[in-house]
Amino acid sequence: MTQVPTPTRATTGRRPSAVLIGFMGAGKSTVGRLLADRLGVDFVDTDIELVRRTGRSIPEIFESDGVDGFRTIEENVVCDVLDNHGGVVSLGGGAVTTAGVRDALADQRVVYLRVSPERGYERVSGTDRPLLATEDPAARYAELLAERTDIYSSVCTFEVDADAAPDAVADAIVSELARELDVRTPE
Repeated sequence: MTQVPTPTRATTGRRPSAVLIGFMGAGKSTVGRLLADRLGVDFVDTDIELVRRTGRSIPEIFESDGVDGFRTIEENVVCDVLDNHGGVVSLGGGAVTTAGVRDALADQRVVYLRVSPERGYERVSGTDRPLLATEDPAARYAELLAERTDIYSSVCTFEVDADAAPDAVADAIVSELARELDVRTPE
């Protein structure tokens, strides 16, 4: 198993502009890039960062290390990115199932991209997703989404309907972030 250094919780003082969460197919990577462009900041997809740091694909990690091993590596990468990145961050769909990740999100601007089972599955159908490697991947998708919905809602700052086109989703997030900042700015 390739080890990823365990991050310290001493932060750099940087805070992501927004952290995108949601189930696979919600559009976190696509919307994240658009949002980062609109905000004029960098974008980090923690799934891509995890692959870069380990030198292995996500399916390879699942196969050799199992789900628990993958989640440990993922938690380390996510916590490190949250501590050191000031732009937009996109988390893997299952990252919030780990208590350490949920704890790390406590002081972040977390946007839950809420996707319907039909639209989300349509977006990931035919891709290499280890958790959907079953006889009925559409049913498994809907089942996993239902299991995680409450977790996503419990850690988010606000939710956005991700069934819409990515540009519309990014625009909705920008509007909500601006509203949130306006509410917090004293007159």
